[in-house]
Amino acid sequence: MERVLVIGCPGAGKTTLSTALSEKLGLPLVNLDRLHWRPGWTEAPQEEFDALLAAELEKPRWIIDGNYSRTLPLRLRYCDTVIFLDFGRLRCTFGVLKRVVTNHGRSRPDMGDDCPERFDAEFMRYVWGFNGSQRSKLLAALEGTEAEVTVLKNRREVRRFLESV
Repeated sequence: MERVLVIGCPGAGKTTLSTALSEKLGLPLVNLDRLHWRPGWTEAPQEEFDALLAAELEKPRWIIDGNYSRTLPLRLRYCDTVIFLDFGRLRCTFGVLKRVVTNHGRSRPDMGDDCPERFDAEFMRYVWGFNGSQRSKLLAALEGTEAEVTVLKNRREVRRFLESV
């Protein structure tokens, strides 16, 4: 594992797993949200985001945390490992709500600067519908990859995976 993608529904624990793997394997961690979000929840221009991502992909070792489905085919060409957190909607919705309560009003380290955590009803609808709208697309994209794919279905599987690394 030298170039690892961690994908899955928001709230599944992608950043938590990515951080633990980064520490355990000594791989640099790249949070796609940090590349994407500018102060005040302003999105980076697509060209800027793509250039930042391309620079990270060229590096020899990394863990990249996040979905951003538009760029998944590109990231799959560079990675050697994909970890897909395939959790249910209740677990992910609870994960997002817990994150909002725990970090409300503060910017998380995995986000852009000055992007304080907040409750966003539209985002919550996206999380609730993720498995219906995005899961099959992620699985289809993974079918053609040469990378080793690990699908983890719950927190226990994540813990066991981390212990085995």
